[in-house]
Amino acid sequence: MTGPEPFVIAPDGGDPRRTAPHVARNAEPIAQVLRDALPERGLVLEVASGTGEHVLHFARAFPALIWQPSDPDPAALHSIEAWRASAGLPNLRPPLMLDARSGDWPADAAEAILCINMVHISPWAATLGLLDGAARLLGPGAPLILYGAYRRSGAPTAPSNEAFDRSLRDRNPEWGLRRLEDVAAQAEARGFTLERVAEMPANNLTICFRRLSLSLRRATLRRHAVGDAQQEQGPGGAERPAADHVARPVNGEDEAREADEQSEQQCGGD
Repeated sequence: MTGPEPFVIAPDGGDPRRTAPHVARNAEPIAQVLRDALPERGLVLEVASGTGEHVLHFARAFPALIWQPSDPDPAALHSIEAWRASAGLPNLRPPLMLDARSGDWPADAAEAILCINMVHISPWAATLGLLDGAARLLGPGAPLILYGAYRRSGAPTAPSNEAFDRSLRDRNPEWGLRRLEDVAAQAEARGFTLERVAEMPANNLTICFRRLSLSLRRATLRRHAVGDAQQEQGPGGAERPAADHVARPVNGEDEAREADEQSEQQCGGD
């Protein structure tokens, strides 16, 4: 009995360039969605770039954008750099060592953030770290774009995705398909709105969030506060225990206001 198919294939002969079989199938469909989501110019930070093949494809497809790959794995960083060096594209930067779970990213700002196939192949803390980092780096209107396999409430999960989920959890119990609604709730709590969910080949999704303006983030904070107060009271104002899994903003309005206002001034305000 053979083990699960590897996510990436390491070449022989000392060549550091890795390959991932799925890139040839999904790079162009993802690019088609990106054409409607990305800004015309600016820097796109890719978190968890893996082999580096996706970012190479996108750098060729979007030459007006600057592409910044990153990954926490040294072997992946070597692969990304080798692909970059062989292509010689002026808009593709050397990769950064970046762990999504860290609160200290080696980047200060971006016009867009892209993350492909990380959410289900990492602990949940990595997804929360990704959302925290995106909230720090992105200005109003900037997109956070995720790609991968997800579960959705009210929609049956494809048998292939159920099998994929089992194989992921066999490799690491902290991995596995996430509920789209859980990711969206955490993103909203950090000042994003869900703009689009695009159906992709092989039962995958491309999910586009947008960073809200400061005024809309304040309105979201107030809505969460009102909702929490209502959940803590039963009929006639009787108190009841709050729900265990209510998504709440991770940063207080006062704590984030100064950084948000500076960001909006740089981006032209609401």
